[in-house]
Amino acid sequence: MATSSSSITHNKEEKQIEHDQNVLQKHVAFFDRNHDGIVYPWETFQGFRAIGCGIVLSSVAAIFINLGLSQKTRPGKFPSIKLPIEIKNINKAKHGSDSGVYDSEGRFVPSKFEEIFNKHAKKNSNALTSDELIGLLKANREPKDYKGWLASYTEWKILYVLCKDKKGLLHKETIRAVYDGSLFERMEKEHSEKKNK
Repeated sequence: MATSSSSITHNKEEKQIEHDQNVLQKHVAFFDRNHDGIVYPWETFQGFRAIGCGIVLSSVAAIFINLGLSQKTRPGKFPSIKLPIEIKNINKAKHGSDSGVYDSEGRFVPSKFEEIFNKHAKKNSNALTSDELIGLLKANREPKDYKGWLASYTEWKILYVLCKDKKGLLHKETIRAVYDGSLFERMEKEHSEKKNK
């Protein structure tokens, strides 16, 4: 009896933690496949595969993401060869040269989100073309922040390739969904449905 009572409490705690997550944590939590608050490279790989990415992209993403973020999310801890990312500290891994849509605490900043489209969406006010996306990346570059440039370029380019429509537009609602993490769940569902057909 004590075991089930303790697991109920544990489950309630997990749900409470999930509910209290900021938007950046929710964005990352999709990749926490076993829901323990830590994302290992194999979970990053599984998450990318779940949304329909190939083995090569999923492998490179797992190494690149976990290598780049692990130690930043584990301040004061000895580096781990397992490259874990602690979701509760993901805001500490925020890179430079980004859009500013997440603040330093990992909260969504609506004005910064709208700024993306006000400044860069010229052909369609609710979507970005490939060229407009490149313009956004260039405008967000901080001097000599090469790691930030690479991280931003990689994130946005993968998003564009995976989510552009037939006309080459990356829509506002898609970008909003990636920021709150709901895009990954939707993509996983769509990919799963395609596999089952």
